[in-house]
Amino acid sequence: MSQGVLFVHTNFPAQFRDLAQTLVARGVPCWAIGQAASPGVQGVRIGRYALDRGTTPQIFPFAVRAEADLIRGTAALRMAQAMKAQGVEPQVIVGHPGWGETIFLDEVWPNARQALFSEFFYRGRGLDIDFDNEFLPATEDAILRGKAKNAVMTLALTDAEIIVAPTEFQASVLPPVFRPRVRVIHEGVDVDAVRPGPADPFALPDGRVIAPGTPVITYANNHMEPMRGLHIFARALPRLMAEVPEAQVLMFGQDSPRPYGGAPPEGRTWRQVAFEGLAVDPARLHVLGKTPHAQLLAAMRLSTAHVYYTYPFVLSWSLVEALASGCYVIGSDTPPVRDAIENGVNGRLLPFFDADGLAQAMIEACRDPAASAPLRAAARATAVAKFSSRTGREGWIGVLRDLGLEVPAA
Repeated sequence: MSQGVLFVHTNFPAQFRDLAQTLVARGVPCWAIGQAASPGVQGVRIGRYALDRGTTPQIFPFAVRAEADLIRGTAALRMAQAMKAQGVEPQVIVGHPGWGETIFLDEVWPNARQALFSEFFYRGRGLDIDFDNEFLPATEDAILRGKAKNAVMTLALTDAEIIVAPTEFQASVLPPVFRPRVRVIHEGVDVDAVRPGPADPFALPDGRVIAPGTPVITYANNHMEPMRGLHIFARALPRLMAEVPEAQVLMFGQDSPRPYGGAPPEGRTWRQVAFEGLAVDPARLHVLGKTPHAQLLAAMRLSTAHVYYTYPFVLSWSLVEALASGCYVIGSDTPPVRDAIENGVNGRLLPFFDADGLAQAMIEACRDPAASAPLRAAARATAVAKFSSRTGREGWIGVLRDLGLEVPAA
């Protein structure tokens, strides 16, 4: 008899951590499929697949992503067949179709009902690809390659009875044929754990300590790339540092060879490109890399203003955590950010490409930090109302119950 939930994510648990832990705690049988390095969750039996081949050399360029997704999908299929042979019969499959792993699972479990997570549906025009042509021009090749990314994911979504998108913007980019099946449920953050609090002295790697009350600008960009406004932020810093000589800047993230928005020029990092020729005081610019989560949250409690910029793309967890921490957020006036921030109500929104406007906003925040108190309070209220993991959990449990799964009450 079918029962329980099979989670499918290339890096399980990722967005499904809270839901998986909740179901295990309530006695619902859970399994998972993920690639070899997937961390897993205690109480969830995971099948980690390995790839037995790479993509074909010299394959038609627009087919590279589709072939890679189908290779992963086939590896996940073999793992599913092995799990089925051991008696695994999920009633519901909850998966992320973006890397291809769910594409063939209906061949193994044809009666399992699927709820798939739609993080982002690519378009050649009107979203991230042709938003900013400075470093990655929207050539015909880039536009067609971007659209082709959807090939396997689109087919996978046809198997979903319910599609879950985390924000209204991310739901809106799906093709109209899928939208009747969409529910907007953000997985959220633990707003009881991520919350405003007294700022502590912040220790820097070189031994210096930033005292509470110091003007501090925080910025998080996992891959240090233009997609999250790295170049705009960099161009705003010289004026900030010149006009607020006591200001300190904390940057979180690391240089990545494979960022979301495309690779940097050969032999360089996007950070090198963004900061080239800028008069920025290295003694006050602290690039902290990939740090423990607790350190990021400590920086947010210390923050005078937190800067979050993005192309029209996936909304970052870091923004949600900044809101939950009661930060004064200065964000880009782009669709993902407008899902979370209303200008002048719970943060500040500025035109993406206006580096001088960003500099002015940071300077004003440093000179009069008390002025942002109402926006900070409203930011926290927004996080509790819209981005609580408690709300996200109940939304997902509602999806599972609608698909016929019995989920005991807490």
